[in-house]
Amino acid sequence: MASVVDICNSALNLLGASTISALTEDSKNARLCNQRYENIRNRMFRSHAWNCLTRRVSLAKDSDAPVVEYANQYTLPADCLRVLKIHTGTTDSIASDIDYVVEGRKIKTDEGTVFLVYISLVTDPNEYDTYLTEALAAAIAADLAYAITNNATLAKNYQTIADERLREARFIDATENSLGTVESNEFTDARL
Repeated sequence: MASVVDICNSALNLLGASTISALTEDSKNARLCNQRYENIRNRMFRSHAWNCLTRRVSLAKDSDAPVVEYANQYTLPADCLRVLKIHTGTTDSIASDIDYVVEGRKIKTDEGTVFLVYISLVTDPNEYDTYLTEALAAAIAADLAYAITNNATLAKNYQTIADERLREARFIDATENSLGTVESNEFTDARL
């Protein structure tokens, strides 16, 4: 079973640094991991439409309406990190495209029924794809490299490795769906 500490220790192993037993232990490496893990994870989660993090829900209309422009508003789920798609639930893709805006934690639209596809803030590493876990560990290693090694060249090299792991993870993730469901921008983004 993977844990946040396991992911951080994978990053520390990449750097040849001492591993930790908890994010709260009194060591430089634990403090660095504790400080940076969530920000790096959330940034990586928002960077791609990860299959293992995608959720679909029907939203309940808020009782109060927007002041201008739109008739209805909906509150995003608490675990929503990134909105991928909002639709009316019809199977006709043209009819399901709707006009909306995301403002803060609200979706504003004229539609009376709204379905949301989004990236969820999944905190249990056991739900992450293996490639995502490896890419996350590499990103943490790259982020912590200079603070731990005090070597700018080495830090730059780790960033190159992290970028490659992220590209590989995005590619595998984007090509896992059937060809009919892979969005062209997802495939292009995965290759960047």
